[in-house]
Amino acid sequence: MKPDTAHRVIVFSHANSFPASTYQALFEGWRAAGYAVHALDKFGHDPRYPVTMDWPFLVDQLKDFVEHEVGRPAYLVGHSLGGYLSLMTASRHPHLAQGVVVMDSPVLHGWKSAGVGLAKRLGTMDRVVTPSRVAAQRTQEWANLQVAHAHFSAKPKFAAFHPRVLHDYLTHGTEDLPGGPGGTGGKSRRLSFRREIEAKIYSTMPHDLLREFRRHPHQCPVAFVGGTRSRETRKVGIDGIKQIVGKRLSWIQGSHLYPFEVPEQATAEVLKWLDHFQASALPAV
Repeated sequence: MKPDTAHRVIVFSHANSFPASTYQALFEGWRAAGYAVHALDKFGHDPRYPVTMDWPFLVDQLKDFVEHEVGRPAYLVGHSLGGYLSLMTASRHPHLAQGVVVMDSPVLHGWKSAGVGLAKRLGTMDRVVTPSRVAAQRTQEWANLQVAHAHFSAKPKFAAFHPRVLHDYLTHGTEDLPGGPGGTGGKSRRLSFRREIEAKIYSTMPHDLLREFRRHPHQCPVAFVGGTRSRETRKVGIDGIKQIVGKRLSWIQGSHLYPFEVPEQATAEVLKWLDHFQASALPAV
């Protein structure tokens, strides 16, 4: 008998520049555990939901997806960018969230939050947020899929990916280049996640989420799963996220991109928190 997924729904939100289809290994694990899994493939590419300061339309995009495509409250699970959008959606639209699992999305607080806010006002985010500058200049076209594979495999960040995930990224994170001549390895390829959108997402990131979450506390349980070698979490610190999740915090051996490096462990850790949420919600006998 197939497990009943009527009340076990995950809505997943991806990290910046990585389409949701890159996470197929995680989705398969969650579905095998009895969850229906839904995901928007790319935030920021729909002109109805543009990337603007503090991401209000990206939150609307997730809200509308849950309301109209999924059609019921769900567990919101997100990696990096997706973790922030999941938190913001759960805070602003609590009727849509049964619980939130944040995958390495540390929350700015204190002087770091103030510094990013000042950089946004001065228009200097590309100097403060290194990924914004890198994203705007990254290589985005290759002669064919084989050349793209060689390009990414030579980079330490991508070389650490599980082979299955790297395959999914090359398949879904790149697309045929219209009109491209192609080489002996097939058609020319380009990034499917536009680099100018990736850069704009970084340069418009919210800086004062902790204050927002204090004004509108989450009405559902929230957990954080960090990477032990995450430079992003190390730079920001975990004091901010701890004010949101309390003791619902765990770690996985890996970098900020641990869902791609150790997908089986990432899948299992999210399931552990979802099981915890459900057990805590059960009425006492």
